[in-house]
Amino acid sequence: MLKLVRLALTAAILTAIAVRLRRRAGMPGRRPEPAAVRPARGPRMGLVWAAIAAIVVVALAAALIPTEAQEASAAGWRAYQDEQAAMTATPGDPATPRPTASGSVPAFTPARTPAEIPDPNCSPALRPVTVRPIDRKVGRAVGRQWRRIERWLKVNAPRTYRTLGDPGRARTIAVAESQMGVDFPDDLRASLLRHNGSKGRSVFGFWYYGLHALSIREIRDAWRSLCSWQRTDLGTDPATEYWNGRMIPFLYFEMRDSSYSEYAVVDSAGGAVGWDDTISGMSPRLPSTYALLRAVADALERGKEIDGWRPAVKRGVLRWDDGNP
Repeated sequence: MLKLVRLALTAAILTAIAVRLRRRAGMPGRRPEPAAVRPARGPRMGLVWAAIAAIVVVALAAALIPTEAQEASAAGWRAYQDEQAAMTATPGDPATPRPTASGSVPAFTPARTPAEIPDPNCSPALRPVTVRPIDRKVGRAVGRQWRRIERWLKVNAPRTYRTLGDPGRARTIAVAESQMGVDFPDDLRASLLRHNGSKGRSVFGFWYYGLHALSIREIRDAWRSLCSWQRTDLGTDPATEYWNGRMIPFLYFEMRDSSYSEYAVVDSAGGAVGWDDTISGMSPRLPSTYALLRAVADALERGKEIDGWRPAVKRGVLRWDDGNP
């Protein structure tokens, strides 16, 4: 529109200059005519200026009145904006455009992406070191399953039996709980008090061959490492996340082809045991540490499977066979 206005004004100015130059071109070399015979020029010049004004008015009118093509283009642009707003907006979102009184939809402003939320379980509040008693029934039940495992290992896999860790200390568990801000379930504490990790390949190797059972201090250190590497909360269900600070890593496997590590964990909220099966991700596999110990004892004594693996012994070492040649 501004371009047309400039063209109209330029045309008017050039027309006026041309008329003026034409008048001046005929003036030198001619004697002034008497007033009686000199034709009147006033009306002629008035017509010229009127024509110039008409040109300007017509140009301005053409610039200000939209053509059908311009109207169609504007309508198409408004329809495109409405479509994009409808596709991007979320119902109930303050940023969702709403029709105005005239029925038009204002330009859509997308909502800002929410910032990552730090995992509060990885930044626990300070708490005193308190040695908590273990429920006697739970302690006896855990001890019973460990005795079944120990008897079988002594007879069938003595080399694996010798890798079982020494008994842990209740105060060491209490210190770890204080520093991690979580309470170890009673059955996990009872298990650590009987065998504080393993010195080599763990009896729980059905999850991964070469698995290592963590000691109490190693559990705390692994928890700190995982929290420092992945300390954002991505949802309300820890099973859908790679890591959540309320988890307690107690079994460890270092992948042979990389520097990455995998862990089996105990959920401090409820005590469920979970590990990554490389298919469905980290999720609960057994309801408790006690259930894990009982499943291992049954598998050793009766040849039962655990997650598709059966126990086997080679040269005094317990191995787990998945049935593949």
